[in-house]
Amino acid sequence: MTQQSNQQQSNEQQSNEQQQYEQLLKIAVEAARLAVDLIYTERPTAFWIEQKSSATDHVTEMDLASEQLIRKIISDHRPGDRIIGEEGQLSPGTLNTESPEVVWFVDPIDGTTNYVYDLPGYAVSIAAQIDGQTVAGLVADPTHDRVYSATLGGGAFCNSALIHLRPSRSDSHQELLATALVATGFSYSAERRARQGKVIAELLPQIRDIRRMGSAALDLCSVASGRVDGYFELGLSPWDWLAGGLIATEAGAELGPLDPTADDSAGLLAAGPELFSPLRELLCSLGADKV
Repeated sequence: MTQQSNQQQSNEQQSNEQQQYEQLLKIAVEAARLAVDLIYTERPTAFWIEQKSSATDHVTEMDLASEQLIRKIISDHRPGDRIIGEEGQLSPGTLNTESPEVVWFVDPIDGTTNYVYDLPGYAVSIAAQIDGQTVAGLVADPTHDRVYSATLGGGAFCNSALIHLRPSRSDSHQELLATALVATGFSYSAERRARQGKVIAELLPQIRDIRRMGSAALDLCSVASGRVDGYFELGLSPWDWLAGGLIATEAGAELGPLDPTADDSAGLLAAGPELFSPLRELLCSLGADKV
């Protein structure tokens, strides 16, 4: 086989993969649109709320209804796929041995506390993985009428407009940190929140400021679109960050664990390539990866 035919075969494979990723994203778009109609456009005046892991960790009937709707849309299009949702158990699907396994990760309302208080800063987040790699992600922010999306290798978008990170303003690590606007989130555990508060108290004098918005998915999209310079958080689940993580990396961010020797379950950091390493070094020096 000639070099030219090898290249042609490679291009065809990449084209086929992109088409598959776009098809998965299209399903996510449909599911998120209907979920947004349910939780935002048709938001009820009252709904029940239950406690989960702590007094500050809630689930509402709208979380459950949104997830059920998203699961139905995905299953209608792809009945053999697995679906992992925040508010439900694994939907095992029927594994198709003739094609790569597709697994969906669904957060029906990321930022439920904001939703309960009718406070802007919640989202519907849907990610699709093939063989463990995230290939399509969508985060719908209804209160700001923004839909963020990305496919692997296809770039990141907000309402169909290509988005990129905020450009780096300095080559100096010290200046990058001093001017960095950093988003974060806090644990539902009171004891862990107390330790996180001590880290923030030491971090604040060394950066521009902290933002706590309440949705990991939207924080990652804020990195992608240049609204913040970095984001870190511990204790995330895959449905919290997979879609936003793909959007951030496709927009040019570096994404990885807070502790370089651990996996992302020990803490996640997203920032521009120039800021990522100095910010991680600073956070680890303060013990942010251990709280």
